[in-house]
Amino acid sequence: MHADPRQKPLHAEQTAFPIVDGMLHVGGMPLDRLALRVGATPFYVYDRALLRARVAHLRAHLPAQIALHYSIKANPMPALVQAMAQLVDGFDVASGGELSTALDTPMPVQHISFTGPGKSLAELRRALAAGVMLHVESEREAEAVAALAQELGVRPGITLRINPPFELKSSGMRMGGGAKPFGVDAEAAPALLRRLAGQGVQVEGLQIFCGSQSLDAQAIMAAQSSSFELALQLAGEAGLSLRVLNIGGGFGIPYFPGERALEIAPIGAHLAQWLPRLRAAHPHLRVVMEMGRYLVGEAGLYVSRVIDRKQSRGEVFLVVDGGLHHHLAASGNFGQVIRKNYPVTIVPQQPQRSGGGATERVSVVGPLCTPLDVLAAQMLLPAAAVGDLVVVFQSGAYGLSASPTAFLGHPAPAEVLV
Repeated sequence: MHADPRQKPLHAEQTAFPIVDGMLHVGGMPLDRLALRVGATPFYVYDRALLRARVAHLRAHLPAQIALHYSIKANPMPALVQAMAQLVDGFDVASGGELSTALDTPMPVQHISFTGPGKSLAELRRALAAGVMLHVESEREAEAVAALAQELGVRPGITLRINPPFELKSSGMRMGGGAKPFGVDAEAAPALLRRLAGQGVQVEGLQIFCGSQSLDAQAIMAAQSSSFELALQLAGEAGLSLRVLNIGGGFGIPYFPGERALEIAPIGAHLAQWLPRLRAAHPHLRVVMEMGRYLVGEAGLYVSRVIDRKQSRGEVFLVVDGGLHHHLAASGNFGQVIRKNYPVTIVPQQPQRSGGGATERVSVVGPLCTPLDVLAAQMLLPAAAVGDLVVVFQSGAYGLSASPTAFLGHPAPAEVLV
């Protein structure tokens, strides 16, 4: 990927997908041939070798006692979820649809947890019948679970999700601190935990999730320490023996100029220091880290094709056959306050052209009738022609499933795992 030396700061270098003989390769296959195999652009492609490598990287740096769960909401593609079932220790789902996807895999049901602040009675009934772990998010939901458990004649295992009085600083999304729709306020939790103990459910532990998409190891370690301290405090006040403590993850990946990869080694060392204290207080405790974006985000690409090249008052526009209807996040319309470019490159139809080194400042736009349909704004890219492929990196998480695919009636893109 070419970069403008005048543009500071730059995107983190994209090295996960090698370039061989001038052509970007995915899963050992040249991208132009992969496009022929898929049959049409645009499409998403996910590299299973990169999924394995990311999990191995975490296993190498986190204590062995930490259970690693995949949060399916990051990417619910069934083939990808099947692949992840062989790599991680559990799944986290956030809807009845995701529950169905998880139950279709070899993952044992006792290692599947169901979270979310608005579970319907039908979803709760399904989860109880399946035997998955429920992360209870409110007093009303706790009462509904207890009533349904009695109706079904089961004694489910649940955890109580806590809204902590702190947040994960330097995070893209802050899920704790202040008034939040997620979980039970920490100060109300001990009384609810004591009531639940006599209502026919087995309270296994707590979920404390305070933020996501952080690239700051120190901030993550501070949030983990606060989560552990709070869990010990609440368990003591409620007389609860902790068997499960889900602390989320919060690990981010670099998307934008100036961002760099998160350092995992110090986080692993920090967790290793905490585990003896936690186990001393709660000998049967299993600490769960739940991640989505960090596991799959960098393993995916979004690929579209240039269908027109035009100039308007001195600016060059590459019009492609994909856009925000497929990749809302890359367009800047999925949480960005100020739009920033994802890492993007051009893959030419004729690989020999890529050696010339010519670059140009262009905007990559989609086919939709809205000025919001932008995949790259005024970005220095290799010179492109009609028919070339445009590749958006960091597209393995919150891509297709987080996008308005029905907008303007364009066909949905393919998804492939290679």
